[in-house]
Amino acid sequence: MEKHIHILGVCGTAMAAIAALAKSQGWNVTGSDAGVYPPMSDYLQELGVRIAPFDVANLQPEPDLCVIGNAMSRGNVEVEAILDAGLAYCSGPEFVGNHILQGRHAVVVAGTHGKTTTSSLLAHVLQVAGAEPGFLIGGVPEDFGGGARLGAGETFVLEGDEYDTAFFDKRSKFLHYHARTLILNNLEYDHADIFPNLEAIKTQFHHLIRTVPATGTIIANADEEHVSDVLRRGCWTPLIAFARYGHSGAEWQWETSAEDGSSFRLYHHGDVVIETTWHMIGVHNVANACAVSAAATSLGIHADTICAALSSFSGIRRRMTLVGETRGIKVFDDFAHHPTAIAGMVTAAKASMVQTGSHGKLWVIVEPRSNTMRTRIHQDRLPLCFDAADRVVFAEPSRRNLKPDEILDAQAVCNQIGSHARLLGSVASIVDYIAAGAEPNDHILVLSNGGFDGIHQRLLDAMEAV
Repeated sequence: MEKHIHILGVCGTAMAAIAALAKSQGWNVTGSDAGVYPPMSDYLQELGVRIAPFDVANLQPEPDLCVIGNAMSRGNVEVEAILDAGLAYCSGPEFVGNHILQGRHAVVVAGTHGKTTTSSLLAHVLQVAGAEPGFLIGGVPEDFGGGARLGAGETFVLEGDEYDTAFFDKRSKFLHYHARTLILNNLEYDHADIFPNLEAIKTQFHHLIRTVPATGTIIANADEEHVSDVLRRGCWTPLIAFARYGHSGAEWQWETSAEDGSSFRLYHHGDVVIETTWHMIGVHNVANACAVSAAATSLGIHADTICAALSSFSGIRRRMTLVGETRGIKVFDDFAHHPTAIAGMVTAAKASMVQTGSHGKLWVIVEPRSNTMRTRIHQDRLPLCFDAADRVVFAEPSRRNLKPDEILDAQAVCNQIGSHARLLGSVASIVDYIAAGAEPNDHILVLSNGGFDGIHQRLLDAMEAV
C-alpha cells in the first residue's frame, strides 16, 4: 500500500523540493501552508501534491509520516495536533537523510558562500559524465530547470546549509546528509538570528567533519583560514586542498586568465589540466570551479569531461541573471546578501563591462533584507564592497523585530561610500531616481535575496517610458 507523507510548510522552496523527491519515490504526498498561491501551488499541483491551508483536518486520515518545515513553530494548529496525537514526525533534512540518501553517495557542498553555484556546477559535471546524479539544491540550475531530482545514479549532490534544522532540532541541516564527499568552500559569520558568533558556526562545521567516513573525501579551500581552523580541530578523512595559484600546500590550484573570471586555468599537482572559457563571471566562481573539478576527479571523472562541462554550464537563476534590456540599459539580478558575496559580484560586474568594451556606468542597488544584513553586524564592512561601482543605492532596511540601535545605519554606509551613494526610502523613489539618470550602455545590478517589490521589471518599464 502507498505510504502517505504530509509536509507542513510545503510551499517553501526546500520543502517543495522534498515533496518532489518523495513523489518520485512513490509516496502519496500531501501538504499544507499559510500561503497557498501560484507559482508554487501550480508546481505542486502539477506534481500531484494536494495542498491546503493549515487545518487539523489535513491530518485525517493519519499520515504515515509528517515532515515539519523549518518555518514551523509551536502554536501552529497542525504542529500542536501532531504532538498531541503522537504522530510520527521529522524535519525535512532528516527525511532526506533517512529516506532519499540511503544507498547513495552523498556529495555535500558547505560554506558561507557559493553553495548553490558549486552544487549546481557539480551536478552538471556529473550529468555530462553520464552519472545521472540526484540533487537537492537551494536554487534553480538553468541546465536542469529545477532544484531537485531523484536521479538514477549512485551520486546525490546536496547544498549543505548550516542553518538550523527545525524548531525541535537546532543542529545545522547539513548534519543529516551523511556526506561521503564534502566540499568546504569558505567560512564567515552569517545567520546572526541563530548563531551568536563565528565560533558557534565553526562548532557545527566541526560536527559535520566528524560525520564524514575515513573512506570518503574532503575537498577544502586552503585559502580560507577559518576552514583550516576547523580542520585542525580534527579530521578523520583524506583531505584534498584547493587554492589560488601559488599556494604550495594545495594539490589543486586556480588562476584567472581574464580579469572578470570568464576564462581560467586549473592546475593539479602543478600541471595545467583544465583551461577554458565559460559563461560565468567572478573570481569567486573560478574557485568554485576548482573545488568542483577536484571533487569530480576524486569521483573518477576525466579532466576532458570536466572541462567540457564547465564550458557548457548555463548558470543559476538569480546569479547575475540578465532580467531585461531597454534603451541599451541592462538590468541584472543577483542573490548576494553578505559583504563578501556583494564585493565579489560588484567587482566581477564592472570587470565584465570593461572586458566587453562597455563604457557605461555600473549602478548597484542593495536591499538589506536578510536577518544579518538588516543589523549592524556588517556596518563597517559594507562600505568597502562598492569600489567598482559608479552609483550605489541602498533601500531602507526593515525594522522588523529589531531595536533602533540594532538596525543597519544605511545612511552612514552611504556616507562612507561617497557622494555617488544614497539611501532612498521606497522602491518607487529608487525606480524614479535610476530611470532619470541611467543612460545607454549602463548596467544596473540589483542585489537582494527576496522579490524586492518587483523592482527589476519596474525599472525596465520606467526606463522604457523615459
